[in-house]
Amino acid sequence: MSLVPVPCHVKGTVALQVGDVRTSQGRPGVLVIDVTFPSVAPFELQEITFKNYYTAFLSIRVRKYTSMHTPVKWVTCLRDYCLMPDPHSEEGAQEYVSLFKHQMLCDMARVLELRLILRQPSPLWLSFTVEELQIYQQGPKSPSMTFPKWLSHPVPCEQPAPLLETKIHGCDRVKLMESLVVGDIAELRPNQGTLSLFTNEAGGILDDLIVTNTSEGHLYVVSNAGCWDKDLVLMQDKVRELQNMGSDVGLEVMDNALLALQGPTAAQVLQAGVTDDLRKLPFMTSAVMEVFGVSGCRVTRCGYTGEDGVEISVPAVGAVRLATALLENPEVKLAGLAARDSLRLEAGLCLYGNDIDEHTTPVEGSLSWTLGKRRRAAMDFPGAAVIVPQLKGKVQRRRVGLTCEGAPMRAHSPILSTEGTVIGTVTSGCPSPCLKKNVAMGYVPSEYSRPGTQLLVEVRRKQQMAVVSKMPFVPTNYYILK
Repeated sequence: MSLVPVPCHVKGTVALQVGDVRTSQGRPGVLVIDVTFPSVAPFELQEITFKNYYTAFLSIRVRKYTSMHTPVKWVTCLRDYCLMPDPHSEEGAQEYVSLFKHQMLCDMARVLELRLILRQPSPLWLSFTVEELQIYQQGPKSPSMTFPKWLSHPVPCEQPAPLLETKIHGCDRVKLMESLVVGDIAELRPNQGTLSLFTNEAGGILDDLIVTNTSEGHLYVVSNAGCWDKDLVLMQDKVRELQNMGSDVGLEVMDNALLALQGPTAAQVLQAGVTDDLRKLPFMTSAVMEVFGVSGCRVTRCGYTGEDGVEISVPAVGAVRLATALLENPEVKLAGLAARDSLRLEAGLCLYGNDIDEHTTPVEGSLSWTLGKRRRAAMDFPGAAVIVPQLKGKVQRRRVGLTCEGAPMRAHSPILSTEGTVIGTVTSGCPSPCLKKNVAMGYVPSEYSRPGTQLLVEVRRKQQMAVVSKMPFVPTNYYILK
């Protein structure tokens, strides 16, 4: 599904003066802008975009139904969001801004009205506002079945994703990261990255992430949008803990967007906009370069589709410009989350919150390969006392791939033995456009995890045959230098 603009009426600004109103020292320090939606039913707000004009801080309130059976009320959903790091300088004064629903303090469903509260404490800027305001909601569902066929030649370009991108600075940056994840970060070569896992002391997976050891002297970390707050608090707490012990480490949240350009000709399309030779950029390595005139982009040879491709971390102010430049190539098409979900499933890739969570260990999730050999021996990562013994012993359950004919398997579908006993649950499933049959992932007891094992799945209250299958379901096509 794609986002569509919501028709709205932006009322005139109301200025609240600060300072002594009886003297010339008084000035407008706060502006209030009300936005109404006269021709729209209560809707779920997905995104707000605008161009800033010297506003330092933004708060947002929404008038909404807090539930279907409660009165309408005003709720604060954003409080003092910083648009200008230093209100007395021009940094951020005229930048384009996108705010997404996951950044809000409340549920953004059933919205009726919006109120923007703009604040500028500096006396240097007497005039401030926001311009080109757009409100977006989810559009109608668009077909996704035909999309994976494009990967045989053309290139999909996903919309900018509000993932959590951070930099870890300081001499003890590796020490920090290895105190949180299971991977061997110390062994990464310059500009090499790896998939790793945040784990808790019980061995559960808190999130999956990619860590890159950059040649610029910091670690570049990308984790999931859905775990933004949790991951940030986890890292910030560890930074403070190590700093209190005298360690040299710091964390910086990046104001970037992430564009994923995926498919067999992705590098060919991108090569037209860069001077670096992308043939020298293998899978899971990255480089900073100018891309179609946008400087400061980090291009990483990776993706979430199983195909060759890149993910481009681009400064937020240049994201629209870069996406527009990519879409000028007729081979590039926008891809929605439903299309991407079918691709990552065909590649056997996990979706956090569905296929792995804090109650799943890496061994149960068939992700033992993320555990660094040195880290296994040292047993110095969170949950090692639980996870490492599982490598040699027998875990009770495992994540497996499943294929079946008939109706597609979906998350929460029961998995049964051929005798009809419920033994597990599907965590992700969809029709595979490439294979012309249904694929899924789920958890079953270890004794049922061998490929070729016959099982049953319950779909729409009917049982149908399913087979445990090796993953990936469709062979991956990563760019590996030999």
